[in-house]
Amino acid sequence: MPPELRKRKAPASEPAAAPPAKKKGPVAKAVAKVKEAITPKKTKTAKTTNGATTGSKVAVGDTINFEGFGGEVVLQDGTKTTLKALVEESTAGVVLFTYPKASTPGCTTQACLFRDNHAPLTATGFAIYGLSNDSPKSNTTFKEKKELPYPLICDQSATLIAAIGLKKSPSGTTRGVFVVDKSGKVLAAEPGSPAGTVEAVKKLLGASATAAAPKETNGTSGVNGATKEDVAKAEVAAQVADTAEKLDSNAEKPAV
Repeated sequence: MPPELRKRKAPASEPAAAPPAKKKGPVAKAVAKVKEAITPKKTKTAKTTNGATTGSKVAVGDTINFEGFGGEVVLQDGTKTTLKALVEESTAGVVLFTYPKASTPGCTTQACLFRDNHAPLTATGFAIYGLSNDSPKSNTTFKEKKELPYPLICDQSATLIAAIGLKKSPSGTTRGVFVVDKSGKVLAAEPGSPAGTVEAVKKLLGASATAAAPKETNGTSGVNGATKEDVAKAEVAAQVADTAEKLDSNAEKPAV
């Protein structure tokens, strides 16, 4: 039999090249620019938080939801309250300065600095509160002994302290300051030294007026009859206390 001849398949034709893109004419370019100009651009919005989310931390510029923020706390006189209630009672907002332990050197220096600057700071419409996890009894003694003109918040469960990001593990309080206005906008949220926390608030609120300098009488500074030497010793003690707090904090950290 004669061999069967098979036809070869024709090679696949290559796809036709895409036609070159047409260049935009001047009219098309003008139309594109107009569309770009009138199209609204997406803008970043500030984060809103109620401080309840695990791992969340408030930051300057955030807007907090006062409902449930920080839970319920108690003033030194036993009055139960919340941050929401304190802000509502204020004219412009609230300043919370946190301190590790009532009646200790560093905390006494800090509290007295806020006491001495209370008038010019509150003239801005912001209410001032001290905040710690001390008991009402300890804070009452602290307030009365140092004649503090502002209330002290007792947050023994540290719910509010944690919500504003100033809780120190496992159960301590980091010295710092937190400022929020009536709208819930966070204006300050930072740790600091006794004097540094006061200066941060003064700078933020624009309180240029400072507490009147006490008159000197027979070598005394005029503050509870303390001499210049006593004041200097108190400042040194405050620095030592802060250093001790830092060392304690480092000791609590697990070895790597």
